Amino acid sequence: NLGTQDANSPLMEQLTFFHDHTLMILTMITILVGYMMGTVLTNKLSNRYLLEGQTIELIWTILPAITLVFIALPSLRILYLMDEINEPLLTIKSIGHQWYWSYEYSDFPNIEFDSYMKPSNDLEMSDFRLLDVDNRIILPMDSQIRILVTAADVIHSWTIPSLGIKIDGAPGRLNQGTILINRPGLLFGQCSEICGANHSFMPIVIESVSANQFINWLKNN
Repeated sequence: NLGTQDANSPLMEQLTFFHDHTLMILTMITILVGYMMGTVLTNKLSNRYLLEGQTIELIWTILPAITLVFIALPSLRILYLMDEINEPLLTIKSIGHQWYWSYEYSDFPNIEFDSYMKPSNDLEMSDFRLLDVDNRIILPMDSQIRILVTAADVIHSWTIPSLGIKIDGAPGRLNQGTILINRPGLLFGQCSEICGANHSFMPIVIESVSANQFINWLKNN
């Protein structure tokens, strides 16, 4: 419970690795600075003739710069990976409303639906309160999927933490991202941009299935 959710996509795995990498660097810096401050506060050594120390000043200028490079390079790599769109098999359009989501499967005619949060009195024993919806997004696993996000009224944000994806939906603008789900199951998310009174009550649920199950779902719709 102290870290991120288990990764359900290669992108989220990379983000988790980068988080751990950066945290180790920060831990080492904190220990070093804490040790130096403790040493300075506890010893009674003094040097009345020390006016400047160009060598140590050079060292403590260069070392932080090198540290920043070790953080910046993997960060930029992941930033470009997040913008990469690799020949998507499927395109989904998500439209944010106050306070529900609409979905359109752009590659298939007449497959579109609204997705509302399930009221507490309609929940079954296996459902999650405030997280389950009446119509889930059905997506095939191990497939490149393009997600287009926009909004009909105010700014929303389509977010699935375990996929490492967060896309703002703004009226009159179409933002895109890519998803590759590497296991079957249910993936939960919520709107991550304050969008009004019921902002907390417009969850997102993706049901990841095999390709055959997805094709059967398409036939039934």
